Amino acid sequence: MRTGEPLPAVGEVLAALATGLWHWDTATGQVTVDAEAARLLGLPAEPAVLGEAQVRARFHPVDWNEITSVVRLAVAEETLAEVRIRIMDEQGRVVRVVRSRSKPTFDADRRGYRLVGLLQEVAEPTPGTPAARSAVTGDWRRSREAFLLDAGRALAEARSTAEVLRVAGGLAMPGFSPDGMAVFGTEGDRLTVIGHHGQRPGDEEPFLHMPLETDYPAAEVVRTGRAVYLSSPEEYKRRYPTTWPLARTFGRRSWAFLPLTVSGRTIGTWLAAFKYPVAFTPDERSVLTTVARMLAQALSRAEEAESERELADGLQRSMLPTLGPDIPGMSLAARYIPTGGGLQVGGDWYDTIPLPAGRFALVIGDVQGHDVRAAGLMGQLRIALRAYAAEGHGPDAVLSRASRFLHGITGTTDDLADLRFATCLYAECDPATGILEIARAGHMDPAIRMADGTVITRPTAGGLPLGIDPDADYPITRFALEPGETMLLCTDGLVETGGHDLETGWKRLRTTLEEHQGGLEDLADALVQVVHGPSSHHTTGPLTDRREDDIAVLLLRREPDGEAAARRPRVRRVLLTVAQSEPERIAAARHQLRELLHDWPDPDQVDSAVLLLSEVLTNVLVHTDSDALVVAEVTSAPDARHVRVEVADGGDELPHRRHPGELASSGRGLMLVELLADAWGVDPRGEGKSIWFELRKGVGEKARKTWETAGEKTRETWGQSETRTTTP
Repeated sequence: MRTGEPLPAVGEVLAALATGLWHWDTATGQVTVDAEAARLLGLPAEPAVLGEAQVRARFHPVDWNEITSVVRLAVAEETLAEVRIRIMDEQGRVVRVVRSRSKPTFDADRRGYRLVGLLQEVAEPTPGTPAARSAVTGDWRRSREAFLLDAGRALAEARSTAEVLRVAGGLAMPGFSPDGMAVFGTEGDRLTVIGHHGQRPGDEEPFLHMPLETDYPAAEVVRTGRAVYLSSPEEYKRRYPTTWPLARTFGRRSWAFLPLTVSGRTIGTWLAAFKYPVAFTPDERSVLTTVARMLAQALSRAEEAESERELADGLQRSMLPTLGPDIPGMSLAARYIPTGGGLQVGGDWYDTIPLPAGRFALVIGDVQGHDVRAAGLMGQLRIALRAYAAEGHGPDAVLSRASRFLHGITGTTDDLADLRFATCLYAECDPATGILEIARAGHMDPAIRMADGTVITRPTAGGLPLGIDPDADYPITRFALEPGETMLLCTDGLVETGGHDLETGWKRLRTTLEEHQGGLEDLADALVQVVHGPSSHHTTGPLTDRREDDIAVLLLRREPDGEAAARRPRVRRVLLTVAQSEPERIAAARHQLRELLHDWPDPDQVDSAVLLLSEVLTNVLVHTDSDALVVAEVTSAPDARHVRVEVADGGDELPHRRHPGELASSGRGLMLVELLADAWGVDPRGEGKSIWFELRKGVGEKARKTWETAGEKTRETWGQSETRTTTP
C-alpha cells in the first residue's frame, strides 16, 4: 500500500483473512451475514439477511444448543462468547468447522440477545489423535459448565412448582436437549404427574395414580432410587414390555428416568425423553444427574414455600371476619394484605360487631410485630373486644377493658421480647342517624370523604395504645357521617410505605380519595394499588413480597338519601364537641374549619371564619360552665355559596355586646363578629343557646374594607384577640 492511499474497508480486511462478519438478533430472529460469512455457512458468497431456521439448518444440532448456553454465560460474566460450530451440507455431512467469537448483549426491553461476531474456518484435528480428543473434551466441558451455571441460577430463582417446571422445560442441555419432560411424584402407594412439557394436555391421563408396583421405569426409580437409561425403543420394549405400549405413542427414541432425591429420600422421578438416539455416555449421565439433583432441590423449596403460604393464608383468613350481612343505608368494604417474607402473617386486623337495636361497631387495630406471636395476640384481642362489646359496654369501656386484658397477657413478663402493645380504634355507628361514637388507643385518626369529594381528617380524642397502662382512659368523640360521605379507617402500613412518613404518605392517599369516581370496592382496591400496585383482594398477592408492613383498610359509606338528595344543594358539614376540660380542642376546631374551606376562593374570608370561630368558642368556655357543640356547614348551590358556623352551649345567659376600654384585655369578641361576618345572631334554645355567623362567597370585600379603614387600634385588637384565643 502506497503512502496516501485510502485504507481498505473492514470487510475487505476480514475477507483477506478468510474471516466473515455476522450479526444475530434473537428478538427479531434475523441473522445478517457478509459475503465471507455466507460462504463459510455453505451459502452463496454474497451479503444476506437470513432467518434463524436457515442458519440452524446449517449448524450441527449439538452446536446450536451449545451456542445458546455459551451466550447466556458470556452475558452473565460480561465476557466474549467463543464456540466451535460444525457446518453441515444438505445431506447432513460436516463440510467444515468454524470458530465464532462474539460479544453478546441482552436487551431487556426487547427481551432478546444481540450478537456481533466473527466466523473463521479452523482445521479439524485428525480423528482419534490426542489433539482431536482434547478439542472435543474441552468444548464439551466449557459448554457443560456454562449450561449447569445457567440452569442452577434459573432453578434457584424459581419460587413455585409451576415456575420450576417452566424453567426445567426450557433447559437446553449441551448436545442432547430433550424434547419431552415429565416430573412424577407420589401420593401414598401411587405415582402422580406433577407436571410435563412437550406433550399435549391430557397425555398424562394413563400415568395418573399408577401403582408404584407397576412395571414402569418411573415407578421403578421411585422404588429403588436408581436411574434408568433406555437408549432405544428396542431396549424399552425388552425391559418394560407391560408399559411399552404407553410410551410408544409418543414417538421418542431414547429415555432417561432419574430419581429426585432430597436429604436421602426419593420424592419422585424426572423423565427426559429424546426424539433421536442418545448413547448416554458418562459425561451425558453426569449432566442429567446434576440437573436432577438441582431440580429436586428446587421442587422441595417450592413445595415448602407454597405450604408456608397456604398455612399463612389459612391462619390469617381464619382470624379475619367476613363483613357480615348488609346494613340498611350503609356500605362496607375491607382489605387485608400481610407483609412480605416469612409466614406473611402479622398483627393488623379489622372487625365488624353487630350490636342491639340495629347498631354495629367497627374495629381496626395493629398489634406490634409481624410474626406468628403478633397474629396470635391479634386473635385473642379480637375475641376479647367482641366479648366486651357483647356485654353492652360503650367504646371507652371496651378499650379500657381490652387494654387491661392485653397488659395481663404481655405486660407482666420479665422478657422484653414478649412485651407487646396494640393500637386500636373502636367506633359504634347508628345507621339511622349516621352518628358515630369513637374511642381511640394510639391509632391514626379517621378520614372523611365528603359527598363532593372533599377529604378531611377527623381529629378524635385518644389514649395510650392498648397493653401499656391497664388503667388508661379512652374518651369518646361523637360526630355524624352525612349521606354520601365515606369514612376511612386504616393501619399505618397503608401510609408509611415506600419511604413515606405520615404527612407525605397521607398526601398520596388523599389524592386517590379525592379523585376516585367508582364504588366502594373499587376505592378499597385503589387505595391498596396506589401503595403497592395491583394485588389480589383481601389477602396475599403478587406484591406481598415487596410489602414493608401489614395493611388493613376499612371503609364505611353512608348512602345518599335518593334522587331528592341529588337536587338539594351540596352541603359539607363538620360536627365536634369541645369540653370545658379540653380547651386544646379549640385548635382542632380551627384546623377542621380550614380543611372544610380548603377550596374557598377568598383566603381573607377563611382567616375571618377561623378567627370568629376561635372567639365564639373561647366565649363559651370562659363565660359558661357547659361544653360547646360546633357545627360548621359549607353550602354550595348553583347561584350561591356560603359557610355557616354555629356554636351551641347549655348556658342560659345570652351574650351582650360590651364597650371595652382601650387597655381592656377582653370584651371585643362580638365586635369582631359584627365587623367580619356577613350575618350573625344568637338563638335561644330550650336548654341553652346557639351563637352563629355566616360568610358568603364574594362578600369578602366587606372584611377587607373593614380592616383597611378600622385603623391601628382595630389591628391591635385583632392581634390581642388572636393571641388570647390561641391558648384559651
